[in-house]
Amino acid sequence: MLNGEQIGGKRRSSFYYDLWNIKYMSKFKWDDLTEEIANKEAIRKQKLIMELSLAKQERDFYLSREENSRAQEAIQERLQKKQQTRESKKLDAGISVDTEK
Repeated sequence: MLNGEQIGGKRRSSFYYDLWNIKYMSKFKWDDLTEEIANKEAIRKQKLIMELSLAKQERDFYLSREENSRAQEAIQERLQKKQQTRESKKLDAGISVDTEK
């Protein structure tokens, strides 16, 4: 058929000396090729969706851990303030009792 034949055309054509490189593939349909391309595209999209969902899960996990750590820090600060006020009240009460004696 065309495999190994000269493309031809006018001699001044840039393709004149090029050769056809075509192979006949029995039982091959054009639909097979387009179906394979569509399948590869669908797989690529699925992988992309999975990567995005994994990244979102990691982000949400990180943000929740950060929020929890901030809450724990706030709780610790409140406890320290309460403890300091109790100590200062005890000292004030102790000093006032000592001065009254």
